[in-house]
Amino acid sequence: MASFEYQGRDSKGKAVSGRLEVASQNAAASELSRQGITPIRIVEAVQKASGKPIEIHIFPQKVSLDELIIFCRQMNALMRAGIPIIRAMKGLADSTKSELLSETLGDVAKRLESGINLASSMQSHPKVFSELFISMIHVGENTGQLDEAFKRLSENLELERDTRKRVKQATRYPTMVMIAIFVALFVVNVFVIPQFASVFEKFGAALPWPTQILVSTSEFCLNYWWLILGSIALAIYAFRYWANTEAGHLEWDRRKLGFPIVGILFEQIALSRFTRNFAMMLSSGMAITHALAIAAEASGNKFIGSRIVEMKSSIERGDSLLRSARNTEVFTPLVLQMISVGEETGAIDSLLNEVADFYDEEADYSLKRLSEAIEPILIVAMGVIVLILALGVFLPIWDLGSAASGRG
Repeated sequence: MASFEYQGRDSKGKAVSGRLEVASQNAAASELSRQGITPIRIVEAVQKASGKPIEIHIFPQKVSLDELIIFCRQMNALMRAGIPIIRAMKGLADSTKSELLSETLGDVAKRLESGINLASSMQSHPKVFSELFISMIHVGENTGQLDEAFKRLSENLELERDTRKRVKQATRYPTMVMIAIFVALFVVNVFVIPQFASVFEKFGAALPWPTQILVSTSEFCLNYWWLILGSIALAIYAFRYWANTEAGHLEWDRRKLGFPIVGILFEQIALSRFTRNFAMMLSSGMAITHALAIAAEASGNKFIGSRIVEMKSSIERGDSLLRSARNTEVFTPLVLQMISVGEETGAIDSLLNEVADFYDEEADYSLKRLSEAIEPILIVAMGVIVLILALGVFLPIWDLGSAASGRG
């Protein structure tokens, strides 16, 4: 985050100035526009060196979904009880178990005391509060329904948590099987094959080609383990670096949608997130183009998000929501029909919630079938590995008697 000093005029034409902590100059301009301020000058503030020690965290701190859900529920209850927001923030900062969340809420309370609104205060902490979260708070502040905004956010976060749990549950079995396969291969290559190789070498018998492959593989692993580990680490680093770039992230998310078996699942989950978040923001009174931009970012898939941003541009040119959605080619005919009915009846938000429920049901079905679809593949893979090991180990044993006789 960077600090930007600004000068501008509010809706009444009065000169205003101040400082914002946002990611970029464009983000500062967007935030000022959201506050009803017309920016005249925005410059990055010069940061003065401080005497505070630099804290280095080996493992970056994060605020979990459960902690955010509890925070939203508590804020909803405190707002409904009429507790002042600054007092509520300070109280939650003292009571939360998360050190990062406690520091964040304490900083938000200080910013509130200095006259900054809640949405802008939270925007200074993008690692804790997402753009969707901040936008919902901004709408809640402007409509006087901040308690309702926290309630909707808690419900949305609960659905996100449940989706993640279902994905982890469905992938647990395949993951454990793959780990078991790699452990077995490691044990065989490092401990078993070298012992067999030394025994066969004493007899001077010609080894079958499966055994020769296993012995060569084992020797390579033992002699060049540092090269193998280094190559794996380098490949992981290169992939993560590429995937974190704008083009790489977009391409990787596009490729994920084409994966066998799980690609359709990724698509269903991303579209479920988009439609539910989009419906939530529309029902809160947010402008449709702004809601599309935020929901696209919150979909969790950069490629689908880019298609949704195209919807936003199409609507700004005057197209209907239905035509814009059809042009993206990511929605099913049933969903397009629901959007059409929603536009005609003016109940687009409620029908989008039904679309999200439809995607959730499809994702649940796909998750339940995931283990069933992967299991045959894993069985075949394990069978091939066992066959190679059996041929490599037992073929020489079967010839061991003849080798010993020939030697005698």
